[in-house]
Order: sequence, then C-alpha cells, then structure tokens
Amino acid sequence: METMRHELKHLIHMGDYLAIRSRLRHIMKQDAHVDQTGHYFIRSLYFDNYEDKALKEKLNGYCEREKYRLRYYNYDERYVNLEKKSKKNQLGKKDSVTLTKEQCQKLLDGDWDFMRSSSNPVLIEFYSKLYSQQLRPRTIVDYIREPYVYEAGNVRVTFDSQIRTGLYNKDFFSHAVPTMPALETGYFIMEVKYDNYLPEVIAAAIQTGQRQSSAFSKYAACRQYE
Repeated sequence: METMRHELKHLIHMGDYLAIRSRLRHIMKQDAHVDQTGHYFIRSLYFDNYEDKALKEKLNGYCEREKYRLRYYNYDERYVNLEKKSKKNQLGKKDSVTLTKEQCQKLLDGDWDFMRSSSNPVLIEFYSKLYSQQLRPRTIVDYIREPYVYEAGNVRVTFDSQIRTGLYNKDFFSHAVPTMPALETGYFIMEVKYDNYLPEVIAAAIQTGQRQSSAFSKYAACRQYE
C-alpha cells in the first residue's frame, strides 16, 4: 500500500504550460512509459453511487474523501488497474490491483464472485463497497498525459490535455465510444506530486507568475454534462 504524498492540481492555460514545460525539460526526465511524442493515452471509468457520494464530497470540499476507478493506458486492454484514490487535505495516495480484461469485464457485467476469494485488500474493500455503498460505473474519462519525473523528493509533474467524457456510455473497452470535450481548448491540468518536500528548483519552475491557478477535478468536470 502506498503512503500519503503531497498532491497539487492546477488548471493552467497554454502560455503557462509552454513556459513551465520549457523550464522542466532542463531539470526533469520524461517518464519511461511515454511514446515517441512524449505522451501516453489514459482511459478511466469512475465509480460512484446513486447519490453521487464521490462527486458531492469533491464539490463540497470534504477534507477526506475517496473514489474508485478502472484504468488502462495506451489502448492496452490486456491488463486493467482497479485503483482507489484517497485524499486527505492536500495529501493523497493511490492503491491499486491489476485485473485481466476478462476479470474487468466480469466486474462490469455484475459477476463479482471472483473478488470474494481474493487476498488483495483493494479488491476486498471494493467488493464490499459494491454492496454496502452500491457503487456502479458512472462515466468514462479519456485524456492525454505528458509526464516528468525528478528523483530528489520523488517528484512527478504531469500535464493532462484533451480531456473528454463518455457521457452516459460506459462501454469501457470500445474505441468507438462517442465522447465530448470536458475542458476548453488551450487549457491543461498540471499535477504535482511529491513525498516530504518539493525541491526549490521544481517549485520555481512551476510558478505561473502573478496569475492564480485553480484546482480542477477531471471526474467532476466530466460529470457536469449529465
């Protein structure tokens, strides 16, 4: 299980993105999983209950909250991560378990028996909350990520763009799912994650001058169209 890390998430415009990225490229390395363009594709399917518990906790600014999602990268559907995202103030962590495509499809079809005998704590807890909280798939979120890493402080800075929502469609493995933009063109989500401290060289590189950057939730943004 991961320990809690500092997590900062900001909405920035194209000018700030270009300036920050230019500075970061001199001090950080790109993540090893990027393609030749320096990016990778992410598809997530978020879960919530019929009372929108996860969404309301985010919108109401709860200090402690959690949400579950399925996720795969670069259209590789052979393995899918079931992830639990936990947040406490500005600290966060992600606990995950890898599922096969077949297991994932069973989960989505409501065939949950395979989870009952699991020894993985994430899967056991999720199985319990499918019943106790009535969690169900709510929305697909697609986007492109550009990631950078820095060893000191275990720092990770990512830029997410082309964020799209699948609206009511929950066909997680279909590449033909109709989607629509959930973020205005020319804007990016910058996420900064680190352990105990943020090195000064990184803190200086991600500054946006006199402009205020604002917090942003991809899940909340993608639910606004329902």
